[in-house]
Amino acid sequence: MKKILFVAILTFTLNIYAQEAVFQAGEFFKFKIHYGFFNAGYATLDLKKSTFKNKNLFHATGKGWTTGISSWFMDVDDLYESYFDTQAKPYKFIRKVDEGGYTMNRELHFNHQKHQVLVNDYKKNSQKYFNTGKKIFDMLSAFYYLRNIDTSKLKKGDEIKVNMFLDNEIYPFRLKFLGKDITKTKLGKIHSLKFRPFVQSGRIFKEDESLTVWISDDQNKMPLLIKAKLMVGSLKASLMEYRGLKYDVNFKG
Repeated sequence: MKKILFVAILTFTLNIYAQEAVFQAGEFFKFKIHYGFFNAGYATLDLKKSTFKNKNLFHATGKGWTTGISSWFMDVDDLYESYFDTQAKPYKFIRKVDEGGYTMNRELHFNHQKHQVLVNDYKKNSQKYFNTGKKIFDMLSAFYYLRNIDTSKLKKGDEIKVNMFLDNEIYPFRLKFLGKDITKTKLGKIHSLKFRPFVQSGRIFKEDESLTVWISDDQNKMPLLIKAKLMVGSLKASLMEYRGLKYDVNFKG
């Protein structure tokens, strides 16, 4: 479930870097997850400064967990961490998940000179190198990379692509811009941009266009709302709290 959230959260823009990073250390987002009419759990995402191999980097931490009745059916406790620079180029990624007995414990190290990633799988006690190409991101660094892109020239129907390294392979993430909107949140009505990510139907999603995502139409590009049609039921993730943003939020007056 939380994998759906973090993949869906990656929904932004084109191919021109902003003058400077729109994100900053101290950012924090919290989302409420609904499965149908039930409160299924929560997810958080926060950003701090850190160092890795003598590099001054950002350190993003994403957490997701189930609560209440949902925990009876599938107890979820997921952790994602990424270390990346101001342009969101990743150097280290950690993924620890426990979803109803399914567990994963992997650590990725990116070598951008050799265009490779080393995957340490602690559950299987294995190490393996994969070729990635020149521009590759993990699940979290892709979110920050895309936030740092100019959306002002997007036209309805435009498609955006970015490559992520996911589950030991390159995942070509693709989405379509659906236009501008006003999104009602717990925090107020916010001017937004609406996107349709393309996902693989079958195991989790009902169809290829089962996801819709809204992000704030301002320099923050923060995720506001995610809706997904699943093989069984529907999922919604809505922003309930934020702090530490670099820019003002574009609320509807």
